Amino acid sequence: MRIVIAEDETLLREGLARLLTEVGLDVVGTAGDAPGLLQEVTKARPDVAIVDIRMPPTHTNDGLRAAIQIRERFAATGVLVLSHHLESRYAMQLLEQQPERAGYLLKDRISDVAVFVDALSRIADGECVLDPTIVARLLHKFDAGPLNDLTEREREVLSLMAEGHSNHGLSAQLQLSQRTVETHVRNIFMKLGIPESTNYHRRVLAVLALLRAG
Repeated sequence: MRIVIAEDETLLREGLARLLTEVGLDVVGTAGDAPGLLQEVTKARPDVAIVDIRMPPTHTNDGLRAAIQIRERFAATGVLVLSHHLESRYAMQLLEQQPERAGYLLKDRISDVAVFVDALSRIADGECVLDPTIVARLLHKFDAGPLNDLTEREREVLSLMAEGHSNHGLSAQLQLSQRTVETHVRNIFMKLGIPESTNYHRRVLAVLALLRAG
């Protein structure tokens, strides 16, 4: 997997590059600001760009805006946005238009190498990944609408779907049979009014419904 890293903190940027190289990923470019990120992605066309939300030149949401541009201009390149802050609105901005090949994680997740690399792999494979902390907060926040009709188990299934787990992964995490998981997933789609389509597209719509509730 070919990776570009955009992070304005030099030590973190270099540490990430070394970490990912050690686990067998190919870091093909690094950048310290949003314009540099766009240049590196244009040149290297990586599988995934890792992007800090707050970057130069303004140190506001330059990284997020660059990530959205990448998704618009380079369909084959996924983006994983990292943030110190728990902001569901940023996740919504990133995922609403083009949720495939996109993810939003808190920087704390970097310390768990297996989780971090798994998120990169899921994004490269075309999935969307949300930080579990965001998912948990959103699930406890809604009190009206279709999401409120979900059972506790269905909320649990939806939260794991939002984190990027497949039905097989759901089955292993919840210690349920594949058939039981499929039933829960179908019920979620039905209660959220998500029409028949490819299974993955419906999963993305379910995750977006969760974000909009936040």
